[in-house]
Amino acid sequence: MRAIWELTERNLGLPLVATAVHHGSDLREELHPHLALSEAGRLREEDPYTGLWTGIAATGIVVHRSRFEVDLNRPREQAVYRQPEDAWGLRVWKGPLPDDVVARSLSGYDAFYAMLHELYSGLAARHGRFVVFDLHSYNHRREGPDGLAADVAGNPQVNVGTGTLGDRAPWAGVIDRFIHDLAAFDFPGGRLDVRENVKFRGGNGGRWAHETFPASACVLSIEFKKFFMDEWSGRADAELLEAIKAALASTVQGVAEELDELHNQDTGGDP
Repeated sequence: MRAIWELTERNLGLPLVATAVHHGSDLREELHPHLALSEAGRLREEDPYTGLWTGIAATGIVVHRSRFEVDLNRPREQAVYRQPEDAWGLRVWKGPLPDDVVARSLSGYDAFYAMLHELYSGLAARHGRFVVFDLHSYNHRREGPDGLAADVAGNPQVNVGTGTLGDRAPWAGVIDRFIHDLAAFDFPGGRLDVRENVKFRGGNGGRWAHETFPASACVLSIEFKKFFMDEWSGRADAELLEAIKAALASTVQGVAEELDELHNQDTGGDP
């Protein structure tokens, strides 16, 4: 069994982190006898392939455990799904999970947030401010593999959630530059439809970071509609996966420039 997450630090000089907390499908062996939900049913609500995109950042975090073991983007008391209403109406378990099983799942949750606290504390100490690309994907064909796709008006190709920021204003340059540069990328089939806080406003990972590091952290919760894959079969278009990675990579320089501008404001222009 792989570790819960994989942390890769490539360039400590750039305060940009990319996370994929719902990338994985692994489950501890002790959970399998309790499962009622099929592997295909779990995969539909996971965010496969998002871990591939974390390579564009100086620091990447890819979570290998399924959100159905422990959901790292929910508050701790909601991180283990207990009832169908916790999991989009899905019956995940055959019956109530034993308390000791839940406790072991939550121990992974606690270890993950302890790691994040250490990582983000270091970034704040070295750079003052840092940005996190919190990468996700979302379903838009819930009526079935042959059903109609959800209305485009409420389902952008890319939703940038900034709703967990206590105050958007100090980070407006970073946010607006990211959205502009991502939408300007020459994407196959036409420019990406990128909008802010239309479908999602952000989850617990962003909320926790903004509450814990209020002057330092800017988490962009980036949700890609699953236009790059068949959400029912799990098959992805390799060209679109690479194009999304390239589009995200095209935003890094602009985000770095906006961070430099904020640093200059914070320090009065001192290097």
